[in-house]
Amino acid sequence: MSRNRLQDLIPRLVLSPSLALILIFVYAFILYTLYLSMTDSRMLPSYGFVGFENYEKLWNLRHWWRALGNLAIFGSLYIVICSVLGLFLAILLDQKIRGEGFLRPIYLYPMALSFIVTGTAWKWFLDPGIGLESTMHQWGWTGFEFAWIKDRNLAIYTVVIAAVWQSSGFVMAMFLAGLRGVDGEIIKAAQMDGASNVTIYRRIIIPMMRPVFLSAFVVLAHLAIKSYDLVVALTGGGPGQATELPATFMYSYTFTRNQMGIGASSAIIMLVMIFSIIIPYLYSELRPGRQR
Repeated sequence: MSRNRLQDLIPRLVLSPSLALILIFVYAFILYTLYLSMTDSRMLPSYGFVGFENYEKLWNLRHWWRALGNLAIFGSLYIVICSVLGLFLAILLDQKIRGEGFLRPIYLYPMALSFIVTGTAWKWFLDPGIGLESTMHQWGWTGFEFAWIKDRNLAIYTVVIAAVWQSSGFVMAMFLAGLRGVDGEIIKAAQMDGASNVTIYRRIIIPMMRPVFLSAFVVLAHLAIKSYDLVVALTGGGPGQATELPATFMYSYTFTRNQMGIGASSAIIMLVMIFSIIIPYLYSELRPGRQR
């Protein structure tokens, strides 16, 4: 075997086990879930084919519509607030302020935590009996109330608060990298023309960062759709079903209510949601003739 051919073969041999594992434990199980969604599976897998019956049942469940409604509220607020806050922090750090090297790790630290840890910490913090409300009462602010986590109408917003706290630093890092990648000559030319910093950011820098905004949207939307552990740790989907999301719905119907077929169909719907975001993004990034 020639040396060049061996050099070409070694990387394939090294990557082939990982590729095989991905094909089995990701794509094969996706196909298996798709098949289960078309069977009469309940507590255990069953192979009685029922077609799209589980999907019809799913879309007739008020519980599922409640989960979708909560996802719309959570996802929209989560994406918008993380994007705005991340951009603001990135612009702040881009001013070459003192202590930038100290502030960056502080902003990024929450992303190093698991969503379980974040949910548990915020559950303690927001609990009226031991958290913020109790502390304010001990300090003499006896009229202070903050019991959103116990309120059916407001509990979903506590999930937004915890998720934004964890992810905004990561979005800040994405925007900061985009800001630092802008050609300095363009900025200098605008400054020579008398443009203020606000005008430079609004008319030049931010429009040039559209790919970063798109990337941030894709990442945040993906995290929102598959949010599970944060909700479980923070509210458990309650009170009632006030913070139920599609991921927690899928788990409860599959493993608690013994409706595996309906749970599998909800998982496929979630997968379609993610594909509907990622595929257009990949097309825009990989299409021939794309302007860089």
